Amino acid sequence: MKICHLTSVHSAMDTRILIKECQSLQKAGHEVVYIVPNAEDSVQFGVQIKGVYSTASNRLKRMVNTTSLVYEEAIRQDADVYHFHDSELIPIGLKLKSKGKKVIYDVHEDLPEQILSKQWIPGPLRKSVAIGARSLEKYASKRFDAVVTATPYINERFKTYNDNSLTIHNYPLLQELMSGNVQDDETVPLNGNKKRVVYLGGIYLLRGIKEMIQSVEKVNDKHDVEFSLGGSFAPASLEHEVKKMSGWKHVNFLGFLNRQQVKEELSNANAGLVLLHPEPRFVVSYPIKLFEYMSAGLPVIASNFPLWEDIVRQNECGICVDPLNIEEIADAIDRIITNPEKAAEMGKNGRKAVEDRYNWEKESERLIELYERIS
Repeated sequence: MKICHLTSVHSAMDTRILIKECQSLQKAGHEVVYIVPNAEDSVQFGVQIKGVYSTASNRLKRMVNTTSLVYEEAIRQDADVYHFHDSELIPIGLKLKSKGKKVIYDVHEDLPEQILSKQWIPGPLRKSVAIGARSLEKYASKRFDAVVTATPYINERFKTYNDNSLTIHNYPLLQELMSGNVQDDETVPLNGNKKRVVYLGGIYLLRGIKEMIQSVEKVNDKHDVEFSLGGSFAPASLEHEVKKMSGWKHVNFLGFLNRQQVKEELSNANAGLVLLHPEPRFVVSYPIKLFEYMSAGLPVIASNFPLWEDIVRQNECGICVDPLNIEEIADAIDRIITNPEKAAEMGKNGRKAVEDRYNWEKESERLIELYERIS
């Protein structure tokens, strides 16, 4: 089949879309095109990248202009199956469906819940906008050939709309981030005398950036601990705000990292932090960061959401804490860096769990089966 993946928001090198989904379908023998905004035409991992360029100056104009450009390129490609990744492309998906094409909606996040915490939408309007978004998704999803969701929680809603709805977890590629942190045949301390905790990803208030810095500062009352921080701040003003914190002196800010740099940083850390705030959309999510830390053989310090606690405790791969409690986070960091053998055992347990269950290779089989089913 000729398969066309569409986005108006994500990047050309998006891990879930390009490196996982598109590449897996290409390896399965399909011709795959990925239409993406503001990217040069190229071939990556055997996938054709087709860039569209919008000169829109604000959010609304970008949404309208970019989606139109994506649709025009999609029509030019004349694919057998169109797989789109952004809710703003739902009208495009419906247009393609009306032309007799197979269409898959890939739902990365719970849109109605996400809208309720969008700062750029005026507070009094958010509930009405969320209700409208839920109605649109219900109407459209009934007409699509399949719906792919990133979590079982999201799938609970969509499977009532579409019988061909399934969860494809965004688990890590099996070998991508595995390092030498954990030996296969023995438990060993991590990183000798160097103490370092790490967070790599989008840097937002709701992802716990201030709590992480404050916790590392507190731990430094007893130990010399560095906080390796990689990613981009949003909004940009947050970077200036955070750099004024007294704990910033313990931060090694790395900026945006490519995948090889991510692997290197994880291989030199004692623990990985994933301390999202208890927002409704986070509590029911499966954070890829958690599984990436596990894949790299790192013990995790994670928010104590029931869904996350089940994973961490069942696999004995880290410590769950109240993400808003600085004392609790600092204590967890202290426990890991002062018990290196136990920490290494946690890391080994996490990596084994990824090898056995939480890996993209198993998820890709289900994605390929879905395409075979709708073809």
